Amino acid sequence: MADAALARSGAPLAPLDTTITIDQLTRDPYPIYKRLRAEAPVLRVQSVGRTLLTKAADTKMVKDDPGLFSSDDPNTPMQRAFGAHTLMRRDGEDHMRLRNAMASSFSAKNIKDVWIPAYEKVVEDYVARLPRGEVIDLFPALAGPVSARCLAILLGIPEASDADMELWSQTLINGAGNFGWKPEIFEICDRENIRMDACINGAADRLRGTDDPSAVAAMINAADPIEQEHMIANIKIAIGGGINEPRDAALTAIFGLLTNPDQLDAVRKDDKLWTTAFEEAVRWVAPIQASSRRVTADTEIRGFHIPKGDVVMTIQASSNHDEEIYEDGHLYNIFRPKVPHQAFGNGPHFCMGTHIARRMVGQILLPCLFDRFPNMKLTDPEEVIFSGFGFRGPLNLPVILN
Repeated sequence: MADAALARSGAPLAPLDTTITIDQLTRDPYPIYKRLRAEAPVLRVQSVGRTLLTKAADTKMVKDDPGLFSSDDPNTPMQRAFGAHTLMRRDGEDHMRLRNAMASSFSAKNIKDVWIPAYEKVVEDYVARLPRGEVIDLFPALAGPVSARCLAILLGIPEASDADMELWSQTLINGAGNFGWKPEIFEICDRENIRMDACINGAADRLRGTDDPSAVAAMINAADPIEQEHMIANIKIAIGGGINEPRDAALTAIFGLLTNPDQLDAVRKDDKLWTTAFEEAVRWVAPIQASSRRVTADTEIRGFHIPKGDVVMTIQASSNHDEEIYEDGHLYNIFRPKVPHQAFGNGPHFCMGTHIARRMVGQILLPCLFDRFPNMKLTDPEEVIFSGFGFRGPLNLPVILN
């Protein structure tokens, strides 16, 4: 079949790599991506079962052309992990109908009048709990719980504990990124999906007929509501991405600032730079590193034939380090020229929570934390572990709070 495709197109298939492993991509993908950008920007990777695209121009081109590069990848682990065909794997009107069902909750007015005041209270409360003068890991002590609580409020499920929200988010992330199809990971997904379904259905019963601004209420009280199963899937998508993105962005920004004192001094002198610190963090280590797209017709990328039905994987983590756009992209640098990054995607699937995350982390969490602990220090930068292939961030951030 591949030979037939080659004969029709006149172009060769992309080279096949049998050496890169998912474990390598999980531990430290950036040296691999640097090499691929220079030597093989279009590469079939056997362990992943997809054609990796590592140049910014290619990843943007794919995301901006949903007709040729469909989100409906039937071989993605996401559907198995979520127990549903989610809006992340839909295109066109079908995708927009499900996305728009909860869009009103993310409106500029709600962000300004409802969510920002609520988030300010959450952040102030959680930061105030932190003990001064002690070594503490900011992942479990602050970034994780704050992200979980803020999201639970926005979604309309405040009865879900911080621990449950964090567990559910990580479970869905692990499942959606389970490209090795390990059964034990899906077993955990199955167990927690039952608990999530019960929580979301309970919230729907409680919020039906109210004017609550939450996502659950917006979907069930719409003039033309989407089906209950799709409402549940939408909330799971928000849980899967709405905790790890602000959590990992916050931790990465804190790490970046603490390891670059000149940049920390700059943001302290200019409050507008807190948002810049957030943007540079998600460019530097994109919380969502990669996305899959199914090719709907024979095409070519950089002279290589991509047959209909193949799946390409856009590596936005690599795009955000592309030497054609960023000088020393491997470094955290808030002073670099402002250039759009792809950490939140582009095209129809651009992250709906982008503006909320920017405000929550860049305008509330970072300044509040550094204001309360102006002499905060990392215990040892070498102790901080970044991990993840599909999704990536620090697994820990031990600091001394002063």
